[in-house]
Amino acid sequence: MNNQRENTRTALILGATGGIGGAVSEGLAARGWRIRALNRNAAEASRRQPEFDWIQGDAMQAEDVLKAAQGAVVIVHAVNPPGYRNWGKVVLPMLDNTIAAAKAVGARIVLPGTVYNFGPDVFPDVSEDSAQRPKTRKGAIRVQMERRLRAAAEQDGTPVIIVRAGDFFGGARANSWFSQAMVTPGKPISSMTYPGKRGVGHQWAYLPDVAETMIRLIEKGDELPVFAVYHMRGHWDGDGTQMVDAVQRALGSKVKVKAFPWWIVPLAAPFVPFMRELREMSYLWDVPLQMRNDKLLAALGEEPHTPIDAAVQASLASIGCLQGT
Repeated sequence: MNNQRENTRTALILGATGGIGGAVSEGLAARGWRIRALNRNAAEASRRQPEFDWIQGDAMQAEDVLKAAQGAVVIVHAVNPPGYRNWGKVVLPMLDNTIAAAKAVGARIVLPGTVYNFGPDVFPDVSEDSAQRPKTRKGAIRVQMERRLRAAAEQDGTPVIIVRAGDFFGGARANSWFSQAMVTPGKPISSMTYPGKRGVGHQWAYLPDVAETMIRLIEKGDELPVFAVYHMRGHWDGDGTQMVDAVQRALGSKVKVKAFPWWIVPLAAPFVPFMRELREMSYLWDVPLQMRNDKLLAALGEEPHTPIDAAVQASLASIGCLQGT
């Protein structure tokens, strides 16, 4: 038993109570990894998921991250401030703490990336090497995060994996357009709201598929470049109707589909942090953006992909929107 435990790989997860961090944690644990998770309320988190090794601490404190990273071969950096509060002030310091800890213990950093790095000048077909000229504050910070990770890889040899994907959906813990704008969690669906325009394509990413992709890349880590960036194709809704149609198939009936009330976002933005984020990201619904996954296919042979009907059915069930769930 002791030998088996000594051979168990350890992953430190920052953001294990969130959507992508939780999904990656559970997937790695199912493959036999030991999961260590840093949390500001470790006792409460341990009651909910006692199978993980919860460490009391704060990702904003370098010494807490370094202590939690001891013995880890991977650090999954999936942490975000709750409700996007003070996002611009804390995101880069948290990442710097992860980079310092990874360098100290020799761990690989894994970051769930986004499309926010890119502006409309490179749409609609975006590759990993497309120019990053973001048009939002959050996008600019995302660019800075990746630049710091690239520097850590190229200058210090700290290995990095970044997986960029479209808008998340799926899972009970993920904040997403799907669960926060299109439908109302915990309630039967009598109508839906769609943020985009008919005829404008949109890229979605089913969160369990994103987690599985990250896990497969983690387990192939030694075969990858020291700074490895991959795009997922996910679910491409070519005309803005396919996600709505999939929801209606899951329900077994047609429901009213309403346009998202974009006019209210500027009014609420000064008071609701989430609305500020929506306002900044609205351009992603005005024009199509599709990420190519050629590099990912070359690395893995395939992209983990749950059929849209199964993904939507599971997503609605996880947030209590189907009768009997």
